[in-house]
Amino acid sequence: MKIRAITMGISLQSPQVQEKIRQAADFNHQIKSFLAQQGYEVQTTRIATNPWCEYLPGLSPPEIVSEVQKIEQICQSLDVSFFNIGYADSPEQIAIIPEINSNTSIIYCSSKIGSLATGIDLPNTRESAQVIKRISQQTEGGAGNFRFCAWANCPAGIPFFPASYHEGNASFALGLECSDLVMQAFSQSSNLTEAENNLKSIFVEEVSKLDELCQRVAEKFAIEYRGIDSSLAPSLDKTESIAFAYESLGLGKFGQPGTLAISAIITRVLQSLPVKLCGYSGLMLPVCEDVGLAQRANEQTYNLTDLLLYSAVCGCGLDTVPIPGKITVEKIEAILLDMASLALKLDKPLSARLFPIPGKQAGEITEFNSPYLVDCRIFNVE
Repeated sequence: MKIRAITMGISLQSPQVQEKIRQAADFNHQIKSFLAQQGYEVQTTRIATNPWCEYLPGLSPPEIVSEVQKIEQICQSLDVSFFNIGYADSPEQIAIIPEINSNTSIIYCSSKIGSLATGIDLPNTRESAQVIKRISQQTEGGAGNFRFCAWANCPAGIPFFPASYHEGNASFALGLECSDLVMQAFSQSSNLTEAENNLKSIFVEEVSKLDELCQRVAEKFAIEYRGIDSSLAPSLDKTESIAFAYESLGLGKFGQPGTLAISAIITRVLQSLPVKLCGYSGLMLPVCEDVGLAQRANEQTYNLTDLLLYSAVCGCGLDTVPIPGKITVEKIEAILLDMASLALKLDKPLSARLFPIPGKQAGEITEFNSPYLVDCRIFNVE
């Protein structure tokens, strides 16, 4: 098990934010060092803020882009590589995101398209679809959409980007990369009952240790500990693929019958851990961030509708899903509406990070130039 992200959440009040960002960066360094001393590999440290409209009010779109660029420069001077400015929550704010995206390199953000209190926000959903399309056209290979998602019903304090945002006093949360534990548990199991029992036993032991350490960190540095997002972040290591872990149970390839049942088992375990949980705490199935998921996408054992189905019993929604570059805004909007409808009907946090690939059609292979993404077949969404 690795720690995918230590995410520090801070509330900003104005664009003059260098000291707060420095303090957050220092804290991340301290907790990373502490956990490394305990034997944990920490892959990234991150900072997330309250929604950017709260600390960049009354500015024109060009002024907002300029201020966000200044924040990025501060981050880069402090060796901060992942910074999330929170979510946009009106069509006017959402419309600025492509310019923010194309003029920065480490800034992440999201759009809010639904909540239990207000239902699905149709104007925000429409504008978010337009933003996904515009980002795909304005960034090389459409890769800018790696730093943007649309979400519904997501709480503050998610440590995973791009849906992360912060509320309240400064706090920290952890996101895990632990698909290796699933492979370990399932490879030792001869049936689903045994698989679930083994998975719970391994996760309780490993995550409880980390939770205790985080409690100590909170006391040592006098800072709030938001919790652990137990979601199974993906691995680019073939031996740790979540898809191949599924298949070790002998029910066929990922996407074939039995996939939904296994997804439900994993989620049930992740959400029942006796630790302080936060964020999604579910099963992530990011197509382009897992070698096995990408390989099965190439073989067409599952499709976009299947991923939505799995979201009904598990994870975070539609993540790093490649779709044709010529897809219409209306079709993207429809996908977002389906995702948001599931989130609100089932009262769970879901997000959509979609990758329209310019110049490519369904069935062709992506050509990402990214250390975080695996190439795979583009999904058909007709």
